[in-house]
Amino acid sequence: MEQLHDLRVSRIKRLSSPRTLKEQLPVDDPVASTVSSGRREIENIMNGTDRRLLVIVGPCSIHNVDSALDYAKRLSVLRTALQQELCIMMRVYFEKPRTTVGWKGFINDPHLDDSYDIEHGLYYARKLLIDINKMGIPAATEFLDPITPQYVADVLSWAAIGARTIESQTHRQMASGLSMPVGFKNSTDGRLGVAVDAIRSAMHPHSFLGIDQDGFSSVITTKGNPCGHLVLRGGVTPNYDAKSIAEAEVLLEKAGLTQFLLVDCSHANSGKKHSQQLKVWENILSQKAAGNRSIAGVMIESNICSGNQPFPEDPEKLRYGVSITDECISWEETERMLRQGAEVMEKIISET
Repeated sequence: MEQLHDLRVSRIKRLSSPRTLKEQLPVDDPVASTVSSGRREIENIMNGTDRRLLVIVGPCSIHNVDSALDYAKRLSVLRTALQQELCIMMRVYFEKPRTTVGWKGFINDPHLDDSYDIEHGLYYARKLLIDINKMGIPAATEFLDPITPQYVADVLSWAAIGARTIESQTHRQMASGLSMPVGFKNSTDGRLGVAVDAIRSAMHPHSFLGIDQDGFSSVITTKGNPCGHLVLRGGVTPNYDAKSIAEAEVLLEKAGLTQFLLVDCSHANSGKKHSQQLKVWENILSQKAAGNRSIAGVMIESNICSGNQPFPEDPEKLRYGVSITDECISWEETERMLRQGAEVMEKIISET
């Protein structure tokens, strides 16, 4: 009989199940406490009972575990020092959506050599998240592949649905079952309506195909996620200015959703230029100082060193602490910005 399936599949390699990986890298009480407290902090900020500013900051993408841990150690100091004014969490992104082709992230290709050792990527992604949480820093990521959450979602406090997947039913269903607050980014062209639709969809129960903790195909039935919120990341034009914020507030109110939202200082809001993130940050702080209540947090792309670097043929030639995807601000500028933000928020909180 003529073969009818897998005509364009060159290899299938079975992975360890989520349960097996979790047994290899279990969560202890301190890690669980960091994760759960981080989720509660975000929920309280997004419902207005916590007046601090949420700051999700870190590398555009993780490609080197050692530099990620170095960054986390530095951030842990600031999280403690500025905890009365800012709720700081680390951006720990392992999956990278691509418009066409390119490196898809640490989980997909951890060795940066097209070997696609996903088993290794999942193991060390989970280990890194556990190590970061051990430092007392809650972690945030974007979920791209709908199977990934089964392996790492229990050690994350916040998740994003990105601009390229915001219209995907698969991702809306996935978000409806996630155990943490989820930020929904506006589309790449700047439309907010698709993100609002996604938030509303994820609030409802869904049933869909997925895998269970043993890796078996299953019907996943969710309860719905009440903790979805909008993330403004810009589009054809930036959307962090006061007029754009006001328009978003009106749209969210009409949809019966919380008006608390996040602003991404990078991506289209900064024109993908790391030097422009400061401009967005200072504008947001000015809006907060002027009395804005809907801006609950910001996202910042930051690394040890500024800018980015081309992906060379030899990974050994990569410069330490420099992004291989989008441009990031340096650690020194990150610290200055966060301390500046804490000063502004201290005045705001003390006056209310």
